[in-house]
Amino acid sequence: MATRIPRENQVTGHTDIPARPDLVRLGLGIVGIGTSGPLIATSLMPVPTLIFWRNLGGAFLTLPFAIRHRQWSDRTGMKWSAIAGVLLAFHFVGMFFAMRLTSIAAGTALTALQPIFAAIFVKFSGGHIPRTAWFGMFVSFSGVLLVSGVDLNISLRSFIGDLAGLCAGALAALYVMAGARAQEHIETTSYTTVCYFVCALTALPLSLIYPDSIFSYPAREWWIVIGLVMGAQILGHTMFNSVLKRVSPAIVSLVIFFEVPVGAILALWWIGQRPPLGVIPGIILILLGCGLVVLRTRPNEAVAAK
Repeated sequence: MATRIPRENQVTGHTDIPARPDLVRLGLGIVGIGTSGPLIATSLMPVPTLIFWRNLGGAFLTLPFAIRHRQWSDRTGMKWSAIAGVLLAFHFVGMFFAMRLTSIAAGTALTALQPIFAAIFVKFSGGHIPRTAWFGMFVSFSGVLLVSGVDLNISLRSFIGDLAGLCAGALAALYVMAGARAQEHIETTSYTTVCYFVCALTALPLSLIYPDSIFSYPAREWWIVIGLVMGAQILGHTMFNSVLKRVSPAIVSLVIFFEVPVGAILALWWIGQRPPLGVIPGIILILLGCGLVVLRTRPNEAVAAK
């Protein structure tokens, strides 16, 4: 029988500043997901194989905590967790290809369009989106056109990476919406364990298509996998999921935007990758537009979007 998380563990204020423990979690989350782009770009492991190991590792790390809750019989929570896992797998496919085909800064910014797509999905499902939020979408998509136009002039490869980033952003919105449904019934660790495990299983058949074994890689590749599991998966995804019970999804979405400058700085520091100068104004427009959408969407719509 499906149960719901007690009301005291849910969001009560959509404009409140998060408590100090949640601010710490959000800070760790920003750093965690910011490490993702540079690590993906430097890895030689096939994309589906990297997704498989990253999520399998994340599932095993959260499993001990999920076992304590014993919520496996909650069919509704398990169903939405599994759906979120499939969506997460295809989100990762788009994001990983974006990081390898275009610049990390551009790929991260395009993937960060998640709240724009969430607002659009809310509108299609009958929700109301304020005019200012639509203006924010126009600003963001102007930035998308600018980034894509610059990248198309650079190479077709970069342009395809931009399209992959856009798809990743749309899938991220659907993934978080499904995840929020799951966490209405089960705890975060139960949700993440099932979600990450299903994500790994979804990526496994894709990884078997490649001629390379899923095991035979040099030590450097396994260190990258460990970095992705501990950084982007545990410090990133899991930390953000853990605060959604107490912090407004609008606030969390706004914080996630900081992934873009963090990823760009780490890419410059670790691998010396500078984004093309023409891409930078587009990235600024994307972030500005996303900020307008998040800040001007009503609280109940923000929850629906998640």
